[in-house]
Amino acid sequence: MDNALKVKILDLMIEARCMEERMVKMSKSTDGFFWLGGIGEEAFNVPLGLLAKKGHGLDYDFFHFHYRNGPTMIALGMDPADELRQMHNRITDPFSGGRNFCNHYVRKEWNVVPVTSTIQTQCSVAPGTARAQKRHGGDGVTIVTFGDAGTAEGDFHVGLNWATLPGWELPLLFICTNNAYGISTPYDEVHGQEHIANIAAGYGMKTKLVNGNDVEASYAALEEAYNYCRTERKPYFLEAFVSRLHGHSSSSGANRVPEGSEEDPLFKWRDKLIEQKIIEAEHFDKVYNEQTQRMKDLLAEIRKEPAPTAADVFTHIYAEA
Repeated sequence: MDNALKVKILDLMIEARCMEERMVKMSKSTDGFFWLGGIGEEAFNVPLGLLAKKGHGLDYDFFHFHYRNGPTMIALGMDPADELRQMHNRITDPFSGGRNFCNHYVRKEWNVVPVTSTIQTQCSVAPGTARAQKRHGGDGVTIVTFGDAGTAEGDFHVGLNWATLPGWELPLLFICTNNAYGISTPYDEVHGQEHIANIAAGYGMKTKLVNGNDVEASYAALEEAYNYCRTERKPYFLEAFVSRLHGHSSSSGANRVPEGSEEDPLFKWRDKLIEQKIIEAEHFDKVYNEQTQRMKDLLAEIRKEPAPTAADVFTHIYAEA
């Protein structure tokens, strides 16, 4: 990673963080009704987006995200205004026309398959695009993301099974961002295995563990995983250990966890770049303050945009029948 890339990642992490912080505030006011997101996962989720092959069709990567991939969408090029529009339920929301809650992305031109509210069903859908890519040829891969708690669902095993059929192994990158909690239940109270990756290994899949709060380690692990799926046309399972800096969602208050109880990857990366003399502290403060004000200004404009009506119910569908 050269210095320019390191700074780019930092700036994208700041943008994603400021977007989500604005959404948390929206959830505590009349500007939004429900929040859940990826605060604390930026160090891993930004590189995930930067390393992807973005485009439309089977020659490019397909994405089956869950609701904590806001930083990945920012890295792919999402305008944060679109996320705020969905949070504020405006018809201008390009993902759902204001009819879904936050972080339910869909971008057909980027192969971003609609995020579902049901937990883990993306794992049983992802083999479909991966199988199509396998038959098509090329080096496009399918990426599916999920948290540790969702792996208790049967759909998780459906995805692992389909990806590892002998002779029909799929170019499917499974990514578990493990924040060690299932809403409020600690990981070690509900999982008999030490790591989720151990389950994937039981299916004969190549696996890796990574510190998802470390930008450089995450970037290297993702680069290895992407390259393996692109060249070998087989599945890969990457488990990233990440922080959850707020409650699970606004249903649990969305409050910031006690100081020092979780590592903040954004400030960890900032401090490292300052220590390496790549940036000055003023750079971080300037970008953070600018992005905070930007999100505030975007929301002020979005408040003026129209809400959906009953006449809009058949718009914003993924494909025409």
